[in-house]
Amino acid sequence: MTATEGLAEAAPQLGKSLRPRHVTMITIGGIIGAGLFVGSSASIATTGPAIIVSYGLAGLVILVVMRMLSEMAVAHPHIGAFTEFSREGLGDWAGFTSGWLYWFNWAIIAAIEALAGARIIHDWLPGFPVWTIGWGLLASLTAVNLLSTRSYGEFEFWFASVKVAAIVVFIVVGLVFVLGHDPQAQVRNLYSHGGFSPFGPAAMFSGVVSVILALCGAEIATIAAAESPDGAKAVARMTGSVILRIMLFYIGSISLIVMIVPWNQIRSGDSPFTVALEAMNIPAAALGMKLIVLTAVLSCLNSAIYVTSRVLFTLSARGDAPKALVRLNIRRVPMRAILFSSLFGYVAVYASVVSPERVFAFLVNAAGSVMLLIYILTALAHIRLRHRLERTAPDRLRLRVWLFPWLSYATVAVMIGVLCAMLLIPARRPEVMSGLVSLAGVLALYGVFRFRRDGSGSRAPG
Repeated sequence: MTATEGLAEAAPQLGKSLRPRHVTMITIGGIIGAGLFVGSSASIATTGPAIIVSYGLAGLVILVVMRMLSEMAVAHPHIGAFTEFSREGLGDWAGFTSGWLYWFNWAIIAAIEALAGARIIHDWLPGFPVWTIGWGLLASLTAVNLLSTRSYGEFEFWFASVKVAAIVVFIVVGLVFVLGHDPQAQVRNLYSHGGFSPFGPAAMFSGVVSVILALCGAEIATIAAAESPDGAKAVARMTGSVILRIMLFYIGSISLIVMIVPWNQIRSGDSPFTVALEAMNIPAAALGMKLIVLTAVLSCLNSAIYVTSRVLFTLSARGDAPKALVRLNIRRVPMRAILFSSLFGYVAVYASVVSPERVFAFLVNAAGSVMLLIYILTALAHIRLRHRLERTAPDRLRLRVWLFPWLSYATVAVMIGVLCAMLLIPARRPEVMSGLVSLAGVLALYGVFRFRRDGSGSRAPG
């Protein structure tokens, strides 16, 4: 038994109330968010129709990362949060770093989504300040998570169902429109306004930067699977269909949008889905899309509260966070971890009022590149664990080599290349710098934890 397995067994055990349907829809919900319904407009405006290729390349990277996670989940079923794979493969410093960076990333996302939802509701309730509505949304979904893990799963199941239904309906309506209204004219929109890649190949590849960040979230399934009766199997089944969902929901819908509406008529910040629906003369398109975007925002907020609490619970069980946060209530829910994580969300939402240009801007900028840093650590851990198990484990436990051994290395190189590309794009540079500052802060915090452990005679991190 490894030290990680021993600590996992000694910690309180979370419930197993999530069913396969919950895990499946949590996976889909993690992929489909406001980044598709609204954020994709910025990608289209800066890349043109070539954004279709950008989505394909980014989807391939996410697929490979998810494949890595599924392999590690099957080989190490005792591990809860996926950030612990970094600890298993690279040592305690990597587990500490991945865990806290991931918690930090999703805690920021919780605040961002609460504010996004609040701005939508503010249009209907102008008498309430945006930040107070944001607090109300945080409080509501914190309560959902405190009820039980099953309540989180049910809410996320229906949130994700609405998003999936909306995209399926859009794709069907869009196909009918394209095929029934001069298909040749619709196809010409892909190349007649400056060409398929109006800003050149460099813009197409730099578009991967924004797209890959929008696709982050599929890994939530590996955390939710730990509270499912057949967790590792659920993750393994789920990863096989990730590329299909990406192809259908992202590439399919974005392709239809740039065929229905000339790309240069889509403005950054507007929902391209709304623009396309209005071009097809769909009644009440703006209101309908606003409700769908609100659903996507609430879904992401719901998952952010869940994810931060489970990662914090795992960090506490490993001794990387206060031990008090590991305790469960009678429903086997980490109540203290949920409340602590949501508290950060309240502070971040309030920071958007008192310090929007400094504190909150730093938090928002850090949220993107931090996820890439975590994926890089995860991929490096996967490479090391695969080599280790192929040398020492019996045949029945050896990890399968998927495609070619160099694929994992290539994925790491691509993600590092994305970070470098972000440094070369002035508008993206603050994101990388904020992420690196966050990384430095977590590593410094790890040094403090290590000093305290060594000083108290506890186990020293590997």
